[in-house]
Amino acid sequence: MMRALFFFLLLLLPFPSHGPRAVQAFAGGYGINYGRIANNIPSPDKVVQLLRASKIRNVKIYDADHSVLDAFKGSGLNLVIAIPNELVKDFAANESRSIDWLNENVQPYLPQTRIVGITVGNEVLGGQDTSLAEPLVQAVKNVYNGLKKFHLEDKIELFTPHSEAVFATSYPPSACVFKEDVMVYMKPLLDFFQQIGSPFYVNAYPFLAYISDPQHIDINYALFKPNPGIVDPNTSLHYDNMFDAQIDAAYAALQAAGYNNMEVRVAETGWASSGDQTEAGASVENARTYNFNLRKRLFLRKGTPLKPKRPVKAYIFALFNENSKPGPSSERHYGLFNADGRIAYNIGYEGLLPSSAPKIQAGSWIVHYSATVILSVFIFLALVT
Repeated sequence: MMRALFFFLLLLLPFPSHGPRAVQAFAGGYGINYGRIANNIPSPDKVVQLLRASKIRNVKIYDADHSVLDAFKGSGLNLVIAIPNELVKDFAANESRSIDWLNENVQPYLPQTRIVGITVGNEVLGGQDTSLAEPLVQAVKNVYNGLKKFHLEDKIELFTPHSEAVFATSYPPSACVFKEDVMVYMKPLLDFFQQIGSPFYVNAYPFLAYISDPQHIDINYALFKPNPGIVDPNTSLHYDNMFDAQIDAAYAALQAAGYNNMEVRVAETGWASSGDQTEAGASVENARTYNFNLRKRLFLRKGTPLKPKRPVKAYIFALFNENSKPGPSSERHYGLFNADGRIAYNIGYEGLLPSSAPKIQAGSWIVHYSATVILSVFIFLALVT
């Protein structure tokens, strides 16, 4: 009896698996944007250490920097890389350009670096450079054709993030539709993404909505704090936070355009911890509140009022405060972490502190030590009975 119990317990011990595993484009519901427009942030290898210690598995960058791709080798982290806006026209005009880019920035790094997604441009439609709108869909198609040549079309997700500027209105959520001038370019893009199974990614910022009209928007509604919320008069759905309302507005726009089953994911969302005098609500306390409540909400893996069975997935903006970003002061204060890797405010992470590495090592040692003790006890009992 004791010998049988001993062998049964052996089967429960976590032995490593060396079999192939399918790549998941987004594990769980929480990811982060790793922006690097700064001259004082940690090196990519330190960033990997920080991400792993914080148990953040999904990471998105805005280029395909080789120092980052090298640092992520063997990390087990899911990485989304980007083709920046300035390359969109070139990729649209030359399919061979996408082949060369994939051959240089993707193929050599697989599978050690888990590249699970590629973004083609960022906030192109509805943006200031209208000359990029028409070539965007062809650039996306050419990159997809390149992925097919490498047999990666089922392993790497392809998408392009949109800003709220693509919508004509977003209140109430059910009334949201795409702008007519945007829809000319959006429709062929959505047709293609529906064909290949890509989600619709939107950059959803309650912070930006709030600072645009602080007199009429309840900051508690924007921060996930207790508030009366709103009721959509067309659907009778109740919203107690703006984040969910923004996502459902995107769903409404897709449904109005005929894309009822396309998933909406959030490519960027965050709250600035500091800003100019004109940027109401930019403070450490509000940033901490928003990101703490958002993290809690995403880890619950729940849907929105309109799509309750479809868990929300979002990339937080951003990993670090980036001191070289242009624009208003808030642009340089979205980070969960300061430039030296310390936490900017406490939402449950520790940061790159001298004491963090020993704690992680100690925890790992305790787990292995406990498993060894348990196994030794059962071996002893098996031998003496």
